[in-house]
Amino acid sequence: MTSEPNAAPGLPASVLRSVRRLTQRRGRDLTRKFLAEGRQAVREALAADDLVEEVIVHDADKHADLLEGIDVPVWQASEHQMRQLSDTVTPQGIIAICRQLSFDWNDLDDARLVVICAQVRDPGNAGTVIRCADAFGADAVVLTSGSVEIYNPKTVRSTVGSLFHMPILTGVPLTEAVDRVKSMGMTVLAADGVGAPLDLLAADGGLSGPVAWITGNEAWGLPEEDARLADKIVAVPMWGKAESLNLSSAAAVCLYATASAQRRHR
Repeated sequence: MTSEPNAAPGLPASVLRSVRRLTQRRGRDLTRKFLAEGRQAVREALAADDLVEEVIVHDADKHADLLEGIDVPVWQASEHQMRQLSDTVTPQGIIAICRQLSFDWNDLDDARLVVICAQVRDPGNAGTVIRCADAFGADAVVLTSGSVEIYNPKTVRSTVGSLFHMPILTGVPLTEAVDRVKSMGMTVLAADGVGAPLDLLAADGGLSGPVAWITGNEAWGLPEEDARLADKIVAVPMWGKAESLNLSSAAAVCLYATASAQRRHR
């Protein structure tokens, strides 16, 4: 049975303290929980299998469609309390307390399109790559050792709910990730500024089979020793005057090209 929001004007102090711990990595690691903020993230979290433990809302009437029929406690928070739980300038007024997800390589059986983020440190970039992977039908995302924490609030927010749609493996050494996907019969392609043109590779059928893309770090790209792990280095051709594409834009182009090629060859 759905619980009603508290009649009190704000969260009890004990609840506020426990939830505030989840705004810090140490608290998330200790409890194996995290916060999903915003309507879309909360909607997708609630649609996932038994992940949401509680919901905190400022204006229950504004989010009545999301709260109707849910079988978890719903807490009413003051505007001041919502600001304490959000890392945004303007809190979105609804937060879900979620259990952390758990995946392993067995969840990637039969995968045909995987993204390996090699030491991606920016939470917004990591979240956007996950969102792009979801949009173009990728089967999984792997965040290697040294990458941003997946449950960083900005990462979660940047996925816009895609965090809940696919397996995401974290803390995997790059060499292990490459060995694993190769053992699954995947061609490993490294996205870099200099390499075989993506459009020509697609035209030659090089994207039609199972593919794993390696994307490098925002600041230094993909070191030479890491690029050598790939079967081929691939560049996104640019015909305009821009000096380069950022990480998430390049990933989106590569994922779209690969997903399109794979769909044509089904």
